[in-house]
Amino acid sequence: MTRRSLLLAGPAGLVLAGAGTPPGTLAATQARPIVRTRAGRVRGRTLDGVHVFKGIRYGADTAPRRFMAPLPPVPWDGIAEAAAPGAASPQTGQEPGQSEDCLFLNVWTPGLGDGARRPVMVYIHGGAYAHGSGGNPLYDGTRLARRGDVVVITMNHRLNLFGYLYLARLAGMDDPAFADSGNAGQLDLVLALEWVRDNIAAFGGDPGNVMLFGQSGGGAKIATLMAMPAARGLFHKAATMSGQQVTAGGPRNATARATALLHRIGLTPDRAGAEAARRLPVADLLAGMKATDPVAGTGGVYMGPVLDGRALPRHPFFPDAPALSADIPMIIGNTRDETRNLIGRGDPATFTLDWQSLPAKLFPALRVDIPPEMVIAEYRRLYPHYSASDLFFAATTAGRSWRGAVEELEARARQPAGAAPTWAYQLDWASPLDGGKWGAPHMLDIPLAFDNIAQPESLTGVSARAQALADRLADAFIALARHGDPNHPGLPRWEPYGLDRRQTLLLDDECRLTDDPRGAERRLFAQVPFIQFGT
Repeated sequence: MTRRSLLLAGPAGLVLAGAGTPPGTLAATQARPIVRTRAGRVRGRTLDGVHVFKGIRYGADTAPRRFMAPLPPVPWDGIAEAAAPGAASPQTGQEPGQSEDCLFLNVWTPGLGDGARRPVMVYIHGGAYAHGSGGNPLYDGTRLARRGDVVVITMNHRLNLFGYLYLARLAGMDDPAFADSGNAGQLDLVLALEWVRDNIAAFGGDPGNVMLFGQSGGGAKIATLMAMPAARGLFHKAATMSGQQVTAGGPRNATARATALLHRIGLTPDRAGAEAARRLPVADLLAGMKATDPVAGTGGVYMGPVLDGRALPRHPFFPDAPALSADIPMIIGNTRDETRNLIGRGDPATFTLDWQSLPAKLFPALRVDIPPEMVIAEYRRLYPHYSASDLFFAATTAGRSWRGAVEELEARARQPAGAAPTWAYQLDWASPLDGGKWGAPHMLDIPLAFDNIAQPESLTGVSARAQALADRLADAFIALARHGDPNHPGLPRWEPYGLDRRQTLLLDDECRLTDDPRGAERRLFAQVPFIQFGT
């Protein structure tokens, strides 16, 4: 009896499929399911009635190919344990388990080997393009998978300079080692979606029915994928939550940022410096992220997708919505008080502003080039009951977060007849935490969409009200994944967004469809051009 044909027996009577078994064949006990992927077998766990596989490799180690496009995983013999999330991309901050060997994903599925073809809901994590991982407990897919009879996936990919340091023009446009450096992180996501296409049927999912959803930076990554030819056909629905990417970084600004980063770590901005960066220790490279951004003039250096003419041949939503993804039904959502978390959590003084200090504080925080006095006067006219801090958070939310959502919604609404619809929501429901000071902040909709209000880091609190809203939003995302339309019996009729009425679903204890909410704010900021921060 050869090793390849041997049937292995594990604890509690576990019987595994032999190594020669066709891809997708399942052999499992109740607690330790095994699935064969194209690269090899993986062993997960069954928890609360859902089969969970964490840390499945979808790409090869990126360290030997730093700054280059990813490669599929090297096939393995035996069985790879899939019981814990894989490593996160190297990054500043405290994300555990960082490594350049970070191309891993996690799968939650209600059924294996039953012939079902379930909708697949792929979540792309936030943290801008610089931080985070798909292993955050807030993104646990157990409840969503069980609730909707869907397959849920989260993933890691290269971030910050490892995914978006544009070295092509410094190293020489003829050097293939750096040609894809500005969008390597996006190409990781494409590779992950190719893994879904090739393997998800073995996990009970339908490769022809894949929905992307993501919050903050995750939504921005989705918007970028919608303009990438390599991603065409790999997903079929999309939902973005407080995350937009109207414009990408141009090659000139991206090169200036690469130059600043290299100077910070003592390297020359040329081919020799780029080659040296490929060999530096991770910690030395990450120190370069502290360089002052040469475009913004403040803060650390920004890294994000680049208009490189290769992976990304156009801006994601400028000058229009990409025809490439016009057939993809889409939800675009935001929260009413994004910056109470985005800004206020890191700068508590913004909660105690007075009218004298407001203009100087507001001016740099708006991220659109408009006189702050003009904004203050209009907001005081519209909302005379607002305090200076209320005005600060409302105006910065409208100018720097919500404005991008409006740009994308309007671009989608202008597409020719026959394009897929787009639905808009605004989360008005206020977090009860800390006496309600946060309002409806950035990140509030994550636990609602995942039906995860009890998870760590949830800003919803645990209450019947929070659960009722989670029921509504999670079911809307499930409905979009299954049917291409987010309407379900728990919501009033949700009409697609159009330029004649700008229909938007306001999510609260009582949800209602409203035409052009905050229209006066929209018209105020429409007087100045919108360029995505960092681009």
